[in-house]
Amino acid sequence: MHLKGRYYLKGESRVGNQEEVNVAPFSYAISLIHGKWKMHILFWLWKREILRYGELKRALGNITHKMLSSQLKELEADNLLVRTEYPQVPPKVEYALSPKGLTLMPVLEILCTWGKGHSAVPNE
Repeated sequence: MHLKGRYYLKGESRVGNQEEVNVAPFSYAISLIHGKWKMHILFWLWKREILRYGELKRALGNITHKMLSSQLKELEADNLLVRTEYPQVPPKVEYALSPKGLTLMPVLEILCTWGKGHSAVPNE
């Protein structure tokens, strides 16, 4: 999502009282969590704290190996999660939220609260 140019607050006239809106922080935040599975991955790591790859795949359900691997790599590259690899046989890899990822949890909590209040299915 790339937004360029001038943006006006809702209800403002485009002539006269114009206020330019800085969309860069919003665009940055969305770029980090954009993707079909990223918020779901962050949600499960928030709820379970540490998950192995297989546990995460089971929690997410209908996600392909390729997609999960890709989303995890992107989240790690963006410093939202930490991947810990243990030198053992069979290989053991764990995922957890990074300190930066933890700062997104209030946003997830607000989304969960909003979802509870607006869901068509009670208590979901």
